[in-house]
Amino acid sequence: MPEYRRVLLDGSVVETERDGADLVAADGRRVRADAARHLPPVVPSKIIAVHLNHRSRVEEFGAVLPAAPTYFHKPTTSLNSHGGAVVRPEGCAWLNYEGEIAVVIGRTCRNIAPAAAGEYIAGYTVANDFGLHDFRDTDAGSMLRVKGSDTLCPLGPGLVTDWDFRGRRLRTLVNGEVVQEGSTDEMEWDMHYLVADIARTITLLPGDVLLSGTPAGSRPVRPGDVVEVEVAGLGRLTNHIVTGPAGIRTDVGAQPTASEEVRSTALGGDWEFRGVRPPRR
Repeated sequence: MPEYRRVLLDGSVVETERDGADLVAADGRRVRADAARHLPPVVPSKIIAVHLNHRSRVEEFGAVLPAAPTYFHKPTTSLNSHGGAVVRPEGCAWLNYEGEIAVVIGRTCRNIAPAAAGEYIAGYTVANDFGLHDFRDTDAGSMLRVKGSDTLCPLGPGLVTDWDFRGRRLRTLVNGEVVQEGSTDEMEWDMHYLVADIARTITLLPGDVLLSGTPAGSRPVRPGDVVEVEVAGLGRLTNHIVTGPAGIRTDVGAQPTASEEVRSTALGGDWEFRGVRPPRR
């Protein structure tokens, strides 16, 4: 399966293709993949993420899936790359990893059937949909700061084409220990469905990214932790957590909190879904 990576090479942004352990530019220059300075593999105009999708995550929260998927938006300024630092601002404590798979759009897509969605997908990459839950109380359900703060959307290491998403394993590791493990087969809505659903009212452009949901096991990480997300056939995305050099300003806006909702959601509890349980099957 071809894999393409964007890297900084001799000070320039260069598109490369993976050749074994090397990355090869169109002009023939080579760099070792493990030594390259990676950039996000795509430059999207928008990043759209689905809420609950993996059945293990639904069961973890004791939730009931809606009749159709719901979504939130991550600004493009949240983009990060393989090897990049994820910033937990000073004064915040509830930064969670969420290992995911990202769908990358290959051509302009609007009002298509799910069966045709594959024709509009350029490929797939690994994602980590980090969330800064300290702001859950203040975003009024938008998830804007929770999921959209700077550095909270690592993608990479590369864009893989001709990849079949069916039956693929995903796992997340923190400091070498497996903390999440799941399969695309446990998704309620597959990649093609998600693309077609969004494209009913929102035009998807080449490079746009859809994040397809995370399995159970999302938990907080701390500065110094190394977080890796592995997806069979897509590779391993690695990031490390750092403390921001400055805290959240206190002279404007709502401040980070550690409410019951914040703690419960960050630790895999059922606060958001309390009193609502899935029906018997």
